[in-house]
Amino acid sequence: MKIKAAILRNTGARRPYRDSKPLSIEEVELDPPKRGEVLVKIKAVGLCHSDLVAISGERAKPMPIVLGHEASGIVTEIGEGVSGFTIGDHVVPSYVASCGHCEMCSVGRPALCEPASVANAEAVLKDGTTRLHQLGTAIHHHSGVAGFAEYAVLPQEALIKIDKSVPFEHAALFGCGVVTGVGSVINTAAAKPGQFIAVVGLGGVGFSAVLAALAIGAGKVLALDLNNEKLAFAQELGVHHALNVTEDDLIQKVSSLTGGGAHIAIETAGSNRALQTAYDITRRGGTTVVAGMPGPEAEINLSHLKIAAEERCIKGSYMGSCVAKRDIPRYLNMFQTGVLPVDKLMSRSIGFEDLNAAMDRLADANTIREVLIP
Repeated sequence: MKIKAAILRNTGARRPYRDSKPLSIEEVELDPPKRGEVLVKIKAVGLCHSDLVAISGERAKPMPIVLGHEASGIVTEIGEGVSGFTIGDHVVPSYVASCGHCEMCSVGRPALCEPASVANAEAVLKDGTTRLHQLGTAIHHHSGVAGFAEYAVLPQEALIKIDKSVPFEHAALFGCGVVTGVGSVINTAAAKPGQFIAVVGLGGVGFSAVLAALAIGAGKVLALDLNNEKLAFAQELGVHHALNVTEDDLIQKVSSLTGGGAHIAIETAGSNRALQTAYDITRRGGTTVVAGMPGPEAEINLSHLKIAAEERCIKGSYMGSCVAKRDIPRYLNMFQTGVLPVDKLMSRSIGFEDLNAAMDRLADANTIREVLIP
């Protein structure tokens, strides 16, 4: 079938993107679902930092590629051998189509599924091929989803059925930003009520972590960012302290406010400076969670002695250490019952024609979560 999609053909386009237009809106061919696959009509797609770093080239991707991985939609066609889904189901894709059989899956860590990681790195589906093409040229699938399109073909392992009462533009956020941010608090850090939790970096993931910290009853929630408007919004959400990371004596201020530092500090900015800050504001015996995703060259220097002598814990968090089929429905229920008001993180809805300009706003950190309605 012929569909409309946003294609990235080259990285490193000059800013502003609204002028250089790295994402080209074109007609492409989408093959029907193969065995074990499902055709989904995309209803909403969140714009994520991982899409932005693909455009900038900070994290290289095979080209040409259809970006977009934080999506929601409706099942419109079912391939042979698919079970558990019917036409008309509302779904959220997980960008890790875990196999269920590799070592990571077998020990309960499907976000680190080895075959899915290989497929995502190559920007193909689980069988090593693509369903998108144009004039005989294969077009790659970003994170196995390729959501900046009218339709997508996905393996059934990637899909989570959701309640039809959840608006698509809200449901889409649970495909990446919410599971990453909420999961970094609940799963990776195993945060407990009463602990002091700091979040460094207030994008969609960071604000999701803030909402999770508030939801579990953290003793104090601290929000840190460069943007004063975002810090003011964090205060509206209910954080106890909002601090600009450029403030003088920031580390000492956090230590004073928390009596020695945060029990848990979560870095969500994808910046080595943000990670250094998160580490520096973590107390003795505390945990620093690394959820941001910079380019592979980003590095930080840590004191070997301090890690040992203060029993510091540094934990990576990919996809919020989530089990998607367990956690996405769980977090959606928290949203529906008012415990996790992620709808407040919606900045605006856009169409294909505004996609490049929206990437400018994301790059300038002037937005939280914008959602493409194809």
